[in-house]
Amino acid sequence: MKTQANHVFRFMTDTPSTKTRALVRTMAFVLCLGLFLLPMSLNAIASGPIIISFDPPGSTLTYVFAINSEGVIAGAYQDSTTLYHAFLRYPDGTFTTFEAPGAGTGPLQGTAFYSINVEGTIAGQYIDSSNVFHSFLLKRDGTFTGFDVPGAGTGPGQGTFGWNINAAGEVSGGYINTGDVDNGTAVYHAYVRSSDGSVTEFDAPGAGTGPGQGTLLCYSDCLNLEGATTGTSVDSSSAYHGLVRTPWGSIEEFNIAGAGSGAGQGTSPSGINVLGMIAGQCIDPNNVSHGFLRDADGMSTKFDVPGAGTGQYQGTSPQGINDLGSTTGYDLDTNNVYHGFLRLPGGNITVFNVPSAGTGAYQGTVPVANNLLNVVTGFYFDSNNVIHGFLRIP
Repeated sequence: MKTQANHVFRFMTDTPSTKTRALVRTMAFVLCLGLFLLPMSLNAIASGPIIISFDPPGSTLTYVFAINSEGVIAGAYQDSTTLYHAFLRYPDGTFTTFEAPGAGTGPLQGTAFYSINVEGTIAGQYIDSSNVFHSFLLKRDGTFTGFDVPGAGTGPGQGTFGWNINAAGEVSGGYINTGDVDNGTAVYHAYVRSSDGSVTEFDAPGAGTGPGQGTLLCYSDCLNLEGATTGTSVDSSSAYHGLVRTPWGSIEEFNIAGAGSGAGQGTSPSGINVLGMIAGQCIDPNNVSHGFLRDADGMSTKFDVPGAGTGQYQGTSPQGINDLGSTTGYDLDTNNVYHGFLRLPGGNITVFNVPSAGTGAYQGTVPVANNLLNVVTGFYFDSNNVIHGFLRIP
């Protein structure tokens, strides 16, 4: 599980709305960038994809969460004291790091970026000195806005999580008001925050209320331009069900055919695009994961990456989807090694590995997101189980 409408263009009106303008900016940017990169793309076709490994200066562990249409990568890294620092990696290979005002400086405290939109505005979170989580927005010009959901708890391991931002500046995420995320006793709830700062809290109808249960949105690309958001409803038996909340506030829960119904089994989305297409994983009764794509009309397609394992906890796990319908993620093979994949809208699947990724059990390549140009980013485990970032340029 990645820890996350009928007519997408409902917002078209006589006077261009914020969302309409955002869509126009996004598509204009993609067109211009595509023309600019065409010569490089032709060269890449001749020479093959380029894979670049990276770590921000001072990193001992690098976690990557998102990439925008400009190729700016967002994430967090851990330093030698286990403090987290947020970072951006730009297409020229330079880094910017960020510490949120109020972030703690103790072990496993600090700041993380989780999602970045085409404007360069970031959604993220920080952990304060009391180990409470808080969300924030950070604009390209440096304007910082911190916020907490009114219903969020204020105890250790509680608080507000900022996981997604769309081109219109809307945010979706989660909050905890009962239990502690660090010891598995938390009960999860979800929210959406409009661009004017108003917050709507919600729970899926079938969500459980026990430890580790509730409404858990996925991160990075789990809020589309229209304002639909997706994630997982964990029921009272700790089984997973997909959920999508429309911009109008209605919540639909769904299950992919073949999904198991036991604890830790079921349907778990990992992204939603502008067309309302959802990508995710379906965990069967044997605890094997299979990829799925579900369109806005509820029609779904399952797929497995060639070479994916068929044993317990192995299989195919999509992690991100772009607005053209390409999805990326990883498979876990019969030796429990991770491999990256990119699946195009027509169904063609390319499997790849970061050259310096380890080949032992639970080592390998873990993509998390792909942008409109199918630049894929994520992280990998090396032979010493150290985590590094990567990007793959097609």
